[in-house]
Amino acid sequence: MRHKEEILSIRKAKNQPNILVIGDIMADRYIWGSASRISPEAPVPVVNVKNETVTLGGAANVVQNLFKLNAKVSICGIMGDDPIASTVLDLLKSGKIDASGIVADKSRPTTLKTRIMAGNHQLLRVDRETTADIQENIETKLLNKIKAKLRHTDIVLLSDYNKGLLSYSFTQKLLTLCQTNGKKVMVDPKGLHYEKYTGAWLIKPNKRELAEATVTEKIETNEQLIKAARKLIAKTKSQYLVVTRSEEGLSLISKKSHEDFPVKAREVFDVTGAGDTVFASLGYFVACGLDLATACELANYAAAIAVSKVGSVAVTIDEILSLINEHE
Repeated sequence: MRHKEEILSIRKAKNQPNILVIGDIMADRYIWGSASRISPEAPVPVVNVKNETVTLGGAANVVQNLFKLNAKVSICGIMGDDPIASTVLDLLKSGKIDASGIVADKSRPTTLKTRIMAGNHQLLRVDRETTADIQENIETKLLNKIKAKLRHTDIVLLSDYNKGLLSYSFTQKLLTLCQTNGKKVMVDPKGLHYEKYTGAWLIKPNKRELAEATVTEKIETNEQLIKAARKLIAKTKSQYLVVTRSEEGLSLISKKSHEDFPVKAREVFDVTGAGDTVFASLGYFVACGLDLATACELANYAAAIAVSKVGSVAVTIDEILSLINEHE
């Protein structure tokens, strides 16, 4: 009942939280068709294309989730100087997202993941990307844009997809800038080099990523999870870890406390984008002034809705409220 009252209060509030997302911006292209025969040239299906769609991916998908939750969102990152960048900018602007923090980097393409679909089955994925660390001049341009936006920002979310933006150098400069301006930073991490996140307020790995980051052979029990999490907290000097645990829900861990949040899902159709949904929801509810435990509980509801649908799907406040009503 308490969560229902908090959701209703947020829905009625006139002031939307201002959230700044910094991360790897991507586009997801889907080529939809049917496959009813095998090619005579090679043992592969022939896809008769019916339609093509492009959606926001990576950090841009986090932004899309935040917008659906009714936040005011700005995004900072890099894209290439190419047609797909123009498409992404059009999609962001159509969603009323502030994209003025994006820097064009002519040395790399805009990250594009193309999926060839036969019905609802993915036959092939083709990636177009460069994952080299960004150059110093790009760092400087981005930091200047971010500095100008921090004054009006309630919380900062770093969405790392390991595509070169959040290098050690840039991430550390960014975290120092945020600390100087008194802004909490939440990180959705990627890769093994968590030392670059040192100073973040909260880090959100999944269980597999936590095991890899702490060189833990296996995490099968709560005790092993808590031990690995506190090892990572000590390494990064973060205050909190939120560990997503797939069908087990998620866990909130600090140096001295630990709380589990069981999964709310009734059916799981597709986990695509569920991590972005959890991350965006956590950031949104914290920016709305809720305590972190409540934000975790509500993010769990959002994740349950996301996995019950096919594809990356943004979740609304009304959908979360509806699911809470079902659990009463």
